[in-house]
Amino acid sequence: MKVFGPWIDLIRKNCDSGIDGGFRDEGEQGMRSLHAEGRAVEGPSASRSGSEEGQATVVMTLFLAGFLLGFVALGLDVNNIFRERRMAQAAADAAAIAAGEESPTPATGTITASQQAAANAMATLNGFNTSAATNPATVTLSIPVGGSYAGSTSYVQAIVSQPVATNFMRMITHKATFTVSARAVAGAGQNSPTCVCLTGTSGMDLNMSNNAALTPSSCGTTVDSSSSNAVQVIGGSTLSGLSLGIVSSTWSKASEVNNGGSISASTKVVTGLSTSCGPVVPAAPSYNSSKCTADPLGNYGNGGSSYSVGPGSNYSNTQSGTLVCYNSLTVGTNSDAVNLNAGTYVINGGELHFESGANGISNTGGSGVFFYLVGNASLVIDNGANVNLTAESSGAYSGILVFEDPGDSQAVSIQGGANTSFNGAIYAPDAAITLGNGSNNTIDAAIFAQTLTMTGGTTLASTAQANMGTMSTTVAKVTE
Repeated sequence: MKVFGPWIDLIRKNCDSGIDGGFRDEGEQGMRSLHAEGRAVEGPSASRSGSEEGQATVVMTLFLAGFLLGFVALGLDVNNIFRERRMAQAAADAAAIAAGEESPTPATGTITASQQAAANAMATLNGFNTSAATNPATVTLSIPVGGSYAGSTSYVQAIVSQPVATNFMRMITHKATFTVSARAVAGAGQNSPTCVCLTGTSGMDLNMSNNAALTPSSCGTTVDSSSSNAVQVIGGSTLSGLSLGIVSSTWSKASEVNNGGSISASTKVVTGLSTSCGPVVPAAPSYNSSKCTADPLGNYGNGGSSYSVGPGSNYSNTQSGTLVCYNSLTVGTNSDAVNLNAGTYVINGGELHFESGANGISNTGGSGVFFYLVGNASLVIDNGANVNLTAESSGAYSGILVFEDPGDSQAVSIQGGANTSFNGAIYAPDAAITLGNGSNNTIDAAIFAQTLTMTGGTTLASTAQANMGTMSTTVAKVTE
């Protein structure tokens, strides 16, 4: 009741002086008038009683006024606290969503600096400034503690709190601030690794027709074109995978996927991407161009021969360990059976050409190989060429089968046969890649190129490379 002390002292002072004195003077005059008129009076007690009743009425009126004023003041503080509490909940929701969208893939349960920065920024935008000079807000992130998602690394918990200044409660409780806080839990946004990255900024980057199939496994396709026809899927072709992300905001599935073409219902389609894909391009292998040799084919007659190429083979200059350099290399011509030794193959200026080969087999070996195309060299795999190629499993070019030098724009053409085994990524950052004419032909390769054209029944079953990039396919949502 300390808040009402000044009011009571004031009332008491007034009652003891001016108010009480006024009643006393009027009472004495009244008594004299009654005596003068010869009326009977009961004595001074009657006057005193009336005076005391008047004083009590004034005191109670002022006391109740002060009491009600105190309640109004307290109500204003309580209303402000409830308003700040609602704002804190909105800030917590926004902070949890921001942290969820920054969540690493796969989620580890460890809060990253980018998650904390995103959460702080969203809380500040919602009125809870984490860097304020006075009474700054705090945002505490963790995996959920309690609730339906306790302990799950697939969710992130945000607690936003801030001291709120009081105007009237401090007069009663001596507390200058009251801390409000709110909690929210959001599911982390899911990211799709990219295994087909097409970097053409305009025009049609992905063209699928004539029963082609693009079937990425646990990954997706990202297209950097901003044109409305960036992707076309027609003629019985199918596209699946986790995601299809397109920079264009005007691309329409209704107009570009038709005539029997389809995109799997489980494939998340995202348009208007703000960021493009693009893996880190490896450094070019070091080689001596003066030691590059002619195609060994010229030493093996008119066909039907069996021989090896690559590191350690005849008619080849092996450089720096397991690297060889050819001005061109033909495999499988005129029923030749060519064995590819493991190692790095530099093709300088000419053509890397796989033909039909002996008994339908274009090459033997071919495990642990890497082809670097430089000087406008090109890759051609003929229709009916059944190649058997697998990328290196370690080292700087691990998982990469073909790498066309950045700046070279020679097209890559893989027509293939019925039993092509092509396992490894194709990096042709400034070139067009065409896959086609291989009914039931499956190529397992991540693709990094300007454009990709698929036709003729070819199936591209891509798997993700670690450095192809990721795309956010879902928005983190508040769950608690």
